[in-house]
Amino acid sequence: MSPDRAMTNLTTTILNADEFDRFCEQNPDLQVERTAEGELIIMSPLGGVSGNREADLIGFLWLWNREAKLGKVFSSDTIFRLPNGGDRAPDAAWISNDRWNSLSPEQQEKFPPLCPDFAIELRSRTDSLPSLQNKMREYLNSGLRLGWLIDPQGQKVEIYRRDLDVEIVKLPATLSGENVLPGFVLDLPIF
Repeated sequence: MSPDRAMTNLTTTILNADEFDRFCEQNPDLQVERTAEGELIIMSPLGGVSGNREADLIGFLWLWNREAKLGKVFSSDTIFRLPNGGDRAPDAAWISNDRWNSLSPEQQEKFPPLCPDFAIELRSRTDSLPSLQNKMREYLNSGLRLGWLIDPQGQKVEIYRRDLDVEIVKLPATLSGENVLPGFVLDLPIF
């Protein structure tokens, strides 16, 4: 999650997909996710620094996509119903037009039942690094092609690719969208 968007559990609550949908409908103002095991995660709101960093990441991705016209960009408020059973909301995400257009209008309107092709998670000072690493693996197990876990505390980025070991790059860094986001380049400073 983005900085200040800590993943905390008041108590461990396990929900199936239907129960999660009802919980979201009854609590529209809460930011929540559900792990593949069904564990409900309630996230705290963003602070100023966090909101700015997240907006920058989404903005850079959106600007690239505006020119490339290859897919759809999503904010951290979008929950994806992953094939492995989790309901997750990356800090920034992208899906190719082909995959997005394969969904029905109803599927597009609700929690899209697919994993993004590309996802960014931005670690906050209160986020557990192992929890975010597990989340990135959950994305990979659900079909993610490329993912970046940006860790300002560790001054590094973990790059996740399907069928490859995690690559760790120290900040500052220039990241490439590779063949998933052709031509997308992101220059990250030291945070």
